Amino acid sequence: MKSFLPAAALGGVVLGLATVTGCSTTTKHAGPGRQTRYTAGQGADPSATKAADTASGGCPTATSLPLPKDFPATLPVPDGAVVTSVEHRTGNRLVVVTVVRGGFDSALSFLHKQLPKAGYALKEGEVEQDDAESNFSSATVNGRWTLQKTPDCKGGVCLTYLTSAAS
Repeated sequence: MKSFLPAAALGGVVLGLATVTGCSTTTKHAGPGRQTRYTAGQGADPSATKAADTASGGCPTATSLPLPKDFPATLPVPDGAVVTSVEHRTGNRLVVVTVVRGGFDSALSFLHKQLPKAGYALKEGEVEQDDAESNFSSATVNGRWTLQKTPDCKGGVCLTYLTSAAS
């Protein structure tokens, strides 16, 4: 039997990072000591947090950051998603925060349909009025996604992926 603690810890990390990375209307980005700007020509620094510019409500104000090379190639991302931050964490965990347009229900439907089609099992999830989350796994990837409405970004929804290699 698997422990509930890893799933709870994973969820806490994702929700905490969503607040820090620009999908919250009340929290600003971490200071310069905690993150560096990520540009296409910049070398990968596995310990750094990379963040794009966002307006105060979480709407992206710059072009999307590229998905990192170690983002699972088979993990579906909605068309038009703007990657707003990337963080490499200990234990080869990767956190990618995006803003997607089209509304909460559309993004939720995408996740519920496209992840299983791509070979990911969804488990231990819940949906509330303005947010949803679920663990997911495949033969090679374990992860969790969170989805939160972004009130000051019309039609924008914050979608965060936390991934790691399956053990």
